[in-house]
Amino acid sequence: MGIIVNLDVMMAKRKMSLTELANQVDITLANLSILKNNKAKAVRFSTLEAICRALDCQPGDILEYDPEENRTH
Repeated sequence: MGIIVNLDVMMAKRKMSLTELANQVDITLANLSILKNNKAKAVRFSTLEAICRALDCQPGDILEYDPEENRTH
């Protein structure tokens, strides 16, 4: 998929652990890990909004489009 999730980068910038973010966003650690590791097929806007609120960032800080990514899979 051409969408890259840079959640780990924003978490590092905010010095926030996966567990802490999962608690703030009210999402399971497993589901947040799937998203962080770029394995998710979809993300709800409500979840994205909660992540952005917790990390004080914009969706574009977390999600990136790479057209070349589609060609390697």
